[in-house]
Amino acid sequence: MTQHAERAPGGPGIADQRRGQMLTAALDVISERGFADTRIADIAERIGISPALVIYYFKTKDQLLTEAIRHYEDTWYAEGKRRMDELPTAAARLEEFVAMNLLPDSDPELESNWQLWLDFWVQAARNPDVAGLRRTSDERWREVIVSLVIAGQAAGEFAASVDPREFSILVSALLDGLTVQIALNDPVVDPVGAFELCMRYISHYLGYPWASTGRENVSAPVARAVAGR
Repeated sequence: MTQHAERAPGGPGIADQRRGQMLTAALDVISERGFADTRIADIAERIGISPALVIYYFKTKDQLLTEAIRHYEDTWYAEGKRRMDELPTAAARLEEFVAMNLLPDSDPELESNWQLWLDFWVQAARNPDVAGLRRTSDERWREVIVSLVIAGQAAGEFAASVDPREFSILVSALLDGLTVQIALNDPVVDPVGAFELCMRYISHYLGYPWASTGRENVSAPVARAVAGR
């Protein structure tokens, strides 16, 4: 069957759906096997299509990784914004942001793929396209942190003396570092412990009280996932 014949039935709507299936499969396979050991054929087999069709859409494995990460990031960003918008204070929104970075999630589309990020960072050091996506991603999340700090300062929740942009760099680096330790299964850095450590640092730096009550500090979707409910 030719590439044209495989992609034509159903028109653009089916094509978009199939593309989304490929991206999801790529995230799953790369998370399981690692980028170096993943073949285009493995991703095609996961969803029962030909490797030629995957190549038609994404040309190379590097491009597929880039698009899969972008797809995951956009999904994560949209859901994170929705969750944070439902919370009444900047402190609560910042806590939700940290929880989504470090704790498991009950939504399978947002389940943390920490090994995937290790592969992503390695490729970003060598591949200009992946590096560009990494920069864009980091800038977007730092802007989220900046906006949360500014909102908290305006509401009197956070210390006015804190520089929001400097703080965003510190917190981004802290979250990335803890993510690496979790991905590597460090015996002294589990997700819940990392979450609480990060929140203690953030609350101290921003000058507001935060008392851990255990896993119940986490937002409802995350708390259910951590508790196994």
